[in-house]
Amino acid sequence: MSKRPVVYVLSDSVGETAELVVKASASQFNHTGIDVRRVPYVEDEGTIDEVIAQAKEDNGIIAFTLVVPELKDYLIQKSSHAGVPIHDIITPMMDLLEKRTGEKPRLQPGLIHTLDEDYFRKVEAIEFAVKYDDGRDPRGVKRADIVLVGVSRTSKTPLSQYLAHKRLKVANIPLVPEVDPPEELFQLDKKKVIGLKISPEKLNSIRSERLKSLGLKEEANYATLNRIEEELRFSDKVMERIGCQYIDVSNKAVEETANIIYNIYRKNNN
Repeated sequence: MSKRPVVYVLSDSVGETAELVVKASASQFNHTGIDVRRVPYVEDEGTIDEVIAQAKEDNGIIAFTLVVPELKDYLIQKSSHAGVPIHDIITPMMDLLEKRTGEKPRLQPGLIHTLDEDYFRKVEAIEFAVKYDDGRDPRGVKRADIVLVGVSRTSKTPLSQYLAHKRLKVANIPLVPEVDPPEELFQLDKKKVIGLKISPEKLNSIRSERLKSLGLKEEANYATLNRIEEELRFSDKVMERIGCQYIDVSNKAVEETANIIYNIYRKNNN
């Protein structure tokens, strides 16, 4: 029985992409038991020499995603002299993209993982917004980038989700006269807290429509002007105690308010 074929996967980054391509190809030859060995973070010629020597001894081949020109050229030259077959996984696709876009590739290792990290930060922020929505767990305010406070129907939840897509962790706390705000709220840097204000008339209209959509009577206490004004007075007192900035959302779309909040955050964290 012949020795198991060995494929060395070289990368100047993590090497996961190249390894997946090789394993996908190897799966078509599963009876031969191809051995795939990943060599990540190749940054010097010495590592390349070692892999070539080992591949020559094993009668193996080398697949690679080296984007640094000097390392790639060195591998091509040395493997040719050693008689070790190699396969460039990434360059043919980059060449096609270069011809189509007219742009030169950046030739910087690890960019795909920068994108992955950005994606995971967004997912983490979205999960954070869900977990700490509507004051469910006041402890979350200490871990938040931004804490939104306001009465019901001031768009706290959609704003939290919108800002999460900008990689910000947002918690929100509803302000209700019958419920004392969590003490954690008053222990925060006031720059982290943003109050949402709204006119009584606008809130009355929003809440009345909400009741209608639920099949309830518009006369319910939740939507009366007296109740709304009571809530707004309480909300103003809490915001004044915190000393936070506030935004009047009466005539603003969620996207507009979110952009204002995002710019405030960036200004405070420059």
